[in-house]
Amino acid sequence: MSVLLESSSTSAAMRRNFWSGVWRVMRRKPSRLVGVVLMAGFVFMGAFGPMFYPDPLPRDPNQITRPPSWEHWLGTDDQGRDVIALVVTGSRYVLLAALVTAVITVVLGTAIGLFSGFKRGRWDTVLMRLTDMKLTIPGLPLLLVLSTVWKFSSAVQMGLVLGLLSWGGVARAVRSQTLSLRERGFIEAARGLGLSTTHIVGKELLPSMAPYIAMNMLIAITGGVYSQVGLFFLGVLPYESNNWGQMLNTAVFRSGALTVPSALGFLLGPLLAILLLTLAIVLVVDAMDEIFNPRLREE
Repeated sequence: MSVLLESSSTSAAMRRNFWSGVWRVMRRKPSRLVGVVLMAGFVFMGAFGPMFYPDPLPRDPNQITRPPSWEHWLGTDDQGRDVIALVVTGSRYVLLAALVTAVITVVLGTAIGLFSGFKRGRWDTVLMRLTDMKLTIPGLPLLLVLSTVWKFSSAVQMGLVLGLLSWGGVARAVRSQTLSLRERGFIEAARGLGLSTTHIVGKELLPSMAPYIAMNMLIAITGGVYSQVGLFFLGVLPYESNNWGQMLNTAVFRSGALTVPSALGFLLGPLLAILLLTLAIVLVVDAMDEIFNPRLREE
């Protein structure tokens, strides 16, 4: 019983030390706290934001493509709808698709990289050749071809396709990390004890790489956002609901936002959302890098 109590108190102390270290890292650069707040804001907006607006959004023929005002802070679109309302309601599709993209990218890339780097030999050769083939396939042209036969009617479908096209870089990076870690003493000891490959990879390697994998997932979210917004902006995908890429397409090609000053707010709305999301992820990744890197914490 005393051993269990001592182990519990030790783990509790480690958790307290970890979170106190996180707080010190955040206080060192207040901009990182801004990043966390922005990230939480986007999560809330994507999950609950559309609930605060009627579906469909009300149209006002007397407020078509109006400049920013007290009533409409970023103006209105070509149908008289509030731009901020469009950004909020369009965030769910974009963020959900980006999240699915990141999960598939990281899970698939991590699994292949870990297994390839740890097993080496024939498996490593086969998996890395497949990865190299994947990396040589141009993503955008392939997406343009797929858009002619697949309409991407849901965010999950969009995220699935983007994820399956994006795992190559993560697999290569994770393999490099695995090759470095597999020669460490604790891995050699685990192999010497005769532990299974599943145990070594799942219990020894994966926890050591968790911070690196988490940062790759955040970066993959930005890649997912850019890819889908670019496709909708180019107009190659039909859209059934509002999203940021469709807003940019409409603002530029239908409302003339690049030449009509009153439509500028319609263009700035989704651009600001993308910019703030990218800024939030960059700040959070910067904080995570210092939290999990002892050398940076000591500087």
